Amino acid sequence: MTNAAIARNIVGIIGNVISFGLFFSPAPTFYKIIKKKAVEEFKPDPYIATVLNCAFWVFYGLPFVHPNNILVVTINAIGLVFEFVYLTIFYIYATSKGRKRVMLYLFIEAVFFAVVVLITLLALHGTYRRSLVVGILCDVFNIMMYVSPLTVMGKVIKTKSVKYMPFWLSLANFLNGVCWTTYALIHPLDIYVLISNGIGAISGLAQLMLYACYCSCKGENNDNGDHTSRPNGDAV
Repeated sequence: MTNAAIARNIVGIIGNVISFGLFFSPAPTFYKIIKKKAVEEFKPDPYIATVLNCAFWVFYGLPFVHPNNILVVTINAIGLVFEFVYLTIFYIYATSKGRKRVMLYLFIEAVFFAVVVLITLLALHGTYRRSLVVGILCDVFNIMMYVSPLTVMGKVIKTKSVKYMPFWLSLANFLNGVCWTTYALIHPLDIYVLISNGIGAISGLAQLMLYACYCSCKGENNDNGDHTSRPNGDAV
């Protein structure tokens, strides 16, 4: 094993650890749902979106789509398990309308994913073409999730309060983006992992800079209520 391969594996393992923490971070929210036996105003949309995102990254990392990406497969497979556990908890305690909504969206995602897999395997030959199509899809979904905190950042500026943007979550998202960007830059270069996570690192840095600007401001920061925030980044 070359030095580059060893370095790539080490960075990838670190990325797996950080990403695992991000996947685990919503656990307290779902623990509260279990204790209250109700989802109240909780929305499952980010977790439904993350299911599709992780599924595509798992598919992307398979040897017949894009070789040498086993660490991408492992963490996103773990992420899939986490998201399904979260959605199962939501399903158990949701209203009938909420349950139908979850099942409908998951069904649509399953159909879309199956169509992409079939087209990729049957119509596209060779890892270059397959990784091109699947990689672009992965980047689109990942970038959408990385830039999703723009609304939260806007709220921070408006209220001059960082209570809706926890520091440690912003830091973890930044480190996650930096780690997977570094992983992508080490030979062999992975342009698709690089693009989305490079944007993710910039997004995370912007959050930290915003936090530094408003953390000392009073604004609405005197409210000690529970403001649970969803991680905006994913494994890669």
